[in-house]
Amino acid sequence: MKRREFVKGGLATSAVLYAAPSLGFERIKGANETINIGIIGTGDRGAGLIPIIDEIPNMRVVACCDVIPFRLEEGLTKVDGQVKGYDDYRKLLDDQNVEAVLVATPFNSHSKIAISALDAGKHVYCEKTLAKGYEGIEQLVKKASGTDKIFQTGHQYHSSRLYAHIVDQIKAGKIGKISAVECQWNRNGNWRRPVPDPKWERLINWRMYREYSGGLLAELCSHQLDFVNWALEATPEKVMGIGGIDYWKDGRETYDNIHLIYSYPEGIKATFTCLTSNAMGDYKIKVLGDKGSYILDYVKAWYYPEGQYEKELGEVDGVSGATVNWDHGKGLPVEIDHADPSKQALIDFKESIVNDQRPISDIHSGAKTALCVQMGLDAMYHNETIEWASTVLSEKKP
Repeated sequence: MKRREFVKGGLATSAVLYAAPSLGFERIKGANETINIGIIGTGDRGAGLIPIIDEIPNMRVVACCDVIPFRLEEGLTKVDGQVKGYDDYRKLLDDQNVEAVLVATPFNSHSKIAISALDAGKHVYCEKTLAKGYEGIEQLVKKASGTDKIFQTGHQYHSSRLYAHIVDQIKAGKIGKISAVECQWNRNGNWRRPVPDPKWERLINWRMYREYSGGLLAELCSHQLDFVNWALEATPEKVMGIGGIDYWKDGRETYDNIHLIYSYPEGIKATFTCLTSNAMGDYKIKVLGDKGSYILDYVKAWYYPEGQYEKELGEVDGVSGATVNWDHGKGLPVEIDHADPSKQALIDFKESIVNDQRPISDIHSGAKTALCVQMGLDAMYHNETIEWASTVLSEKKP
């Protein structure tokens, strides 16, 4: 994509990116009313969330849809109760018993399906990354901003009470002035799913093909990008990056390793590394400030003060004898009660519907992250430094 096309896309999207939607249902549901949800896309993620939904009081899966027959069957067998199966998402959207949908289809189809769901009067939980390409992001933001239906983006860590606590502490100055954020998500494996018949290769392994996917950046690092935007209360000014297909020579089109640097206001740099040939360190986020650091993994976090930490340990969070809890090389564990992030995100979705409240991870935060993903893809694919148009940052944020 040429720079002028990027700027045009970025500016067009920014016109609606920060426009807060007007919520307000004709009838707010009672707290004990059951939300009937349909799952569109019963692959690994969609089908994997069904048992979690079944655990949530007053939330029930009543329909599933997938274009691959055995994937649909797998999803249906996971439902605890009566459920309908569809091979066309439009038929599921016609089902009047379905009040909300969870979109867990390939990345390139998110915008189209989510827009159709909103048009059909459904509440929408759209898996990350929100949408592919500037046009897809723009169209979905415009539609979601003009509806009274709940729209939640599936960045589940945005619902994590642990992550929220860390963000609050960062904003309160706990670790001082931020200078850098270091993110990684390393694995050792080809990232492929088994394919029983070659005709299903591109639909099952869609993450490997640029037509459908943004690869590692969209499927993994987008969660961390969402966190950085959230914690810094900012969007990046520019990004540079490089990637390659350097290990898995198997016909894939998306990179098997990526390395990006996003530059945020006030000189803060955020780095993102994702490997598929070495799992050292797995998933990690480090937020580095002049008074200390936070280290996060999937469900745990540590505080590491700068300087002579012994003087601070006894005062951290009011914990007496905190030195006993010190994790060598990591710091002081942050003790916060919290649920599994995916479950918490779905609980939040239900509560947003019941209480007519805008979700924590809404269309706007999701769109900002999606734009960051597209910037990173452009930077890697075209070997350019991609800038976020300055007028975007001057828009009034909700």
